[in-house]
Amino acid sequence: MVTRLAMWSGPRNVSTALMRSFGARADTLVVDEPLYAYYLDATGLDHPGRADVLASQPNRWQDVAAALTGPLPLGVAVHYQKHMAHHLLPDVGRDWLPELAHAYLIREPAHVVASYAKVRGAPTLADLGYVQQVEIFRSRGGPVVDAADLLRDPAGVLERLCAALGIGYDPAMLSWAPGRRETDGVWAPHWYAGVESSTRFGPYTPPSGPVPERLAPLVEAAQPYYDELYAHRV
Repeated sequence: MVTRLAMWSGPRNVSTALMRSFGARADTLVVDEPLYAYYLDATGLDHPGRADVLASQPNRWQDVAAALTGPLPLGVAVHYQKHMAHHLLPDVGRDWLPELAHAYLIREPAHVVASYAKVRGAPTLADLGYVQQVEIFRSRGGPVVDAADLLRDPAGVLERLCAALGIGYDPAMLSWAPGRRETDGVWAPHWYAGVESSTRFGPYTPPSGPVPERLAPLVEAAQPYYDELYAHRV
């Protein structure tokens, strides 16, 4: 029995480290942000390495959905799909989602917005993924992981997450070899320097600065979505 796990995260989170954690399992195949090329093509956004991303993945969401629900290599028990929730645009059909198990990686909005504002000056609520996470959660359910909890107690949170998903916990998830992976997206050179030098989850550190006053309304808009998910965290 294969568990096809869609882990829905927002930006400025520990999503790549969590992908490394699952990738350290001998029974797991990971896929990195499979809807990214579709998202860039559909929105026209100019992200670093845009042309390489578009060339590396299907640009149609229908092709992505077919791959994520299609045949897997022998010996794979967990197919870990690292998704950015904001890549799930309104035009993406939802009829393939019931074939997956779903989980959610969240982070407190003030921390996300303060971090995101350093790399993009005017993020919107749609950019943060909370609305999409709540949409999926309300229809499909599934366990919720808070990033701060994960960094404070990796073993405990991962054990509870695996139990909620019905898969065995593997202590190998607590550490991994440094370096890049063949399964990393082609955007890794632009974004993954920190995780490439890591060998485990780092310590929890509070946000380094306050939210810019102009972005306070964005935090206020995101907070109810975060609170709804936070109430269900493992």
